[in-house]
Amino acid sequence: TNLTAVTEFYLLGFQGSQLLRNVLFLLFLAVYGATICGNFLIITLVSSNKTLRTPMYFFISQLSISDIILPTVIVPNLLHILLNNGGTITFIGCITQFYFFDASGGFEGLLLSVMSYDRYVAICNPLCYTSIMINEYCVKLAAMCWLLGNFVSLTVSITLSKLHFCGPNIIDHIYAMGAPAIIIATTIIIVFYTSHLIVISIFYWTMFSVYVIPKSGQTGVVNTFVSLLYTVFTPLINPIIYSLRNNEIKKAVQEIFHKHIS
Repeated sequence: TNLTAVTEFYLLGFQGSQLLRNVLFLLFLAVYGATICGNFLIITLVSSNKTLRTPMYFFISQLSISDIILPTVIVPNLLHILLNNGGTITFIGCITQFYFFDASGGFEGLLLSVMSYDRYVAICNPLCYTSIMINEYCVKLAAMCWLLGNFVSLTVSITLSKLHFCGPNIIDHIYAMGAPAIIIATTIIIVFYTSHLIVISIFYWTMFSVYVIPKSGQTGVVNTFVSLLYTVFTPLINPIIYSLRNNEIKKAVQEIFHKHIS
């Protein structure tokens, strides 16, 4: 049987009226802008304010880097799709997008486990916390998360690049990635730390909904909506939950504001 190899995919995105797509375009543009600004603010504060140079805020700043990369991989192309009522992505572009998406998501899953460990030590062994969570150890933990996330993503991406896709190339989704993008991260210790539990719940619930629930039990709209929660809205929620409502972060923002005003 003669089959034509697929070299590009056509993404349907949101099929609806022009007015609906324009509203969604403005909404996602605003969310993306707020996500970049919020996470960049956290990175700047942690790197410039001495009072925030603690293991917890170091890990939060690493999470912010991931939360900048993740929507940047998806949202610009999503905005293009909304403006043009669909769009194409090459096979190489799809693999590249998958690599950065999966590496960022894998890193975030591993980092959440590391942050659970950090909170466990702080709560259950506070007297030894400063001697255990030293700067060098924290940097090594973060580096290991980045290396493992990138290694797994690179391995899967290389494997996918060697496959030959044939048949229909029309995808009713906002990006050309599916079940192979599986992130495995195990949290051994449950930490009763409200903010962290909220972030973990959002992260793993959306991942579970996208990659574990059978596709027969989901409509295209539901699958797209859940994917947007993970790729667009979670990176916006993370800095709000972790930092922007934190008194130390608020104080650091006020200090920078007063410094530049005066």
